[in-house]
Amino acid sequence: MQITEKGHLTYCTNIHPGETWPAVFGSLVHALQVREQLRWSAPFGIGLRLSAKAARELNEAPALAAFQDWLLEKKCYVFTMNGFPYGQFHGKMVKDQVHAPDWTTRERVDYTIGLFDLLAVLLPPHLPEGGVSTSPLSYRWWHTTKKSKQQVREIGARHLAEVTAHLVELKARTGKSLHLDIEPEPDGLLENSTEFLGFYEQDLLTTGLEALRQKLGCTAAQAADHLREHVQLCYDVCHFAVEYEDQAETVLRKLKKLGVRTGKIQISAALQTEIGSDTGDIQEALAPYNESTYLHQTVCRRADGELVKYPDLGPALDALPEESFTELRTHFHVPIFTNTYGRLRSTNRHIEDLLELWKKQPFCPHLEVETYTWDVLPDNNQLGLTESIARELQWVRKQLEL
Repeated sequence: MQITEKGHLTYCTNIHPGETWPAVFGSLVHALQVREQLRWSAPFGIGLRLSAKAARELNEAPALAAFQDWLLEKKCYVFTMNGFPYGQFHGKMVKDQVHAPDWTTRERVDYTIGLFDLLAVLLPPHLPEGGVSTSPLSYRWWHTTKKSKQQVREIGARHLAEVTAHLVELKARTGKSLHLDIEPEPDGLLENSTEFLGFYEQDLLTTGLEALRQKLGCTAAQAADHLREHVQLCYDVCHFAVEYEDQAETVLRKLKKLGVRTGKIQISAALQTEIGSDTGDIQEALAPYNESTYLHQTVCRRADGELVKYPDLGPALDALPEESFTELRTHFHVPIFTNTYGRLRSTNRHIEDLLELWKKQPFCPHLEVETYTWDVLPDNNQLGLTESIARELQWVRKQLEL
């Protein structure tokens, strides 16, 4: 939904199971129900998530033309896509495989280019730009040495340059400015804003820039401009909160200094709790969230500010009685419209702070609520899906005073 001339708000359809195009298309009835519940009469924006299989199926001419007709008939439009999960995202153990295939592979490049080809067709003519979010290059723990991590960065930079060259060509042909939005995540090869900007400056604007310059036959300055236009940041509020990036204003200042844009804000909240001597109570409160489908990377903080990281919630819970932590945050996307989960809290204060900055200066055109864990939430957190999505969108609109 367009909320201002400079901004569009939606929710990500990775909430809904569906790894084939017919399944994804069938799930879009929820978007219509959400719009009805919100009493939103204007065109409704969709944040589309397609697996590689679904993207190939949609790219067939009859399916794509039929979807375009449906969007016109239902007064909907697509302006952003989630290209992070390549394969199945519901109904089986995903965990670290959400990063596979990573940015060292041909599969990831081809999948991403395919999504952009679809977005170039689906993006309405009156919208100047569209985006696809993607993984933070790879999963950190698949690469055990500094040398292997650097190899991933260099290969990733060259592959991102290849995608950028395709986006430059698409813009010349269609007039549409499309951007790839890299999404830092705990235990990704790029975990936070510092690592994202380090990669951007040290690898993308060096190795990637030279690859793009040679591919396009352009100057280094032109290649740098292309990269800054077509490779941007996906600011996932939950992920940055788990990494204890508490000052959104500081992150945005660092981005501005390097001339890097934010292409998408993923509005999401993590679970957090203060820790005292009651570690048993905390273990009991968090146990229902220690589920087997998704990664729930957990970061604990000591009184002196030291951060201790765990690849999943289970190992962190096991360590609590033996450690002297003062706070725990875990990557479990919980509904954003409440701050309290019994003994636990959410990090939605970080959303409030970021949206307060956005109200003063809409620095990013795409806002997408991303709570994808509805089917694995504890029973006491469950609500009807349509009602839940509508409440989240309405909560965001309230924060923005719309």
